[in-house]
Amino acid sequence: MLRVRSQEREDLPVALTVMEPPTQTPDQPFRTQPVSFVRRGSRLQGRRREAWDDLAEDFLLGVPRVDGADTSVAPGFVLDLDTAFGRSAPLVIEVGSGLGEAVAHAAAADPDRNYLALEVYRPGLAQTMLRISQAGLTNVRTSQVDAAEAFTGMIPASSVSELWTFFPDPWHKTRHHKRRLVKEDYVERAARVLEPGGVFRLATDWSSYAVQMRAVLDASDQFENLHDGERSGAQSPLTQVWESGVETVVGGAPVREGKDPVSTGNTGVNEGTDLVGGWAPRFDGRIPTSFENKALEAGRMVFDLAYRRR
Repeated sequence: MLRVRSQEREDLPVALTVMEPPTQTPDQPFRTQPVSFVRRGSRLQGRRREAWDDLAEDFLLGVPRVDGADTSVAPGFVLDLDTAFGRSAPLVIEVGSGLGEAVAHAAAADPDRNYLALEVYRPGLAQTMLRISQAGLTNVRTSQVDAAEAFTGMIPASSVSELWTFFPDPWHKTRHHKRRLVKEDYVERAARVLEPGGVFRLATDWSSYAVQMRAVLDASDQFENLHDGERSGAQSPLTQVWESGVETVVGGAPVREGKDPVSTGNTGVNEGTDLVGGWAPRFDGRIPTSFENKALEAGRMVFDLAYRRR
């Protein structure tokens, strides 16, 4: 496996440099703003360790870091997409690719496009590389990076045809909402990397986050809702969730007496009818993952959104 740092080999394209994963660091002390993720372990064992060792050279893009923080991006680094993929093709980026189920399935079904999986969880990246290798895919790359940082400069402006953000951490508690990924600053960065006419697809299984996503995107002059006004009233999944009361149960346990359910956050329960709508039908290109299936088994609903970059 190639393990050459970019400053040691100036003749080697940074986009193809694969570095030995650094030792786990505390939550990025160089950052001044909270990040949207907490990693609960990064140790690789068994097949995932082997996948990292054997496949990283082919599928994992090396990124110069800040102070060794393993999800950071050094200022000034711009990914050479044509070099990274070995060809020029429309690019789809999935943020928070998890175990790679969705991105591997989509790439196999659509070989004419390039797919980039961004994930901070190292075992997830190893599993993703294993999937794409077993499927014989050549149009997928992965990167261990905080997407919010990547969109600031690493990903070239107007280079992405579709951007997917499916089931980001909902950060239920009100005091943690500042850590949610889909906020105004993320939407601005998404607009930077998407080409005009590019599509921003999102999904969540929690109504509070769905309302927030819709609100920040509707407020942006950079995007237009592809399903403006659709699925409102009784047809709205939001109305149906409020009426069902399903979010009065969190993780299968009843909410404590006198306490609001953490899952509903800003929206509350039984707020009546959602007259805004704007919800997209389920995106056919998103294979049901184990995560989504668990949400559905728990009785929750999935909220899809789709916006076009103006």
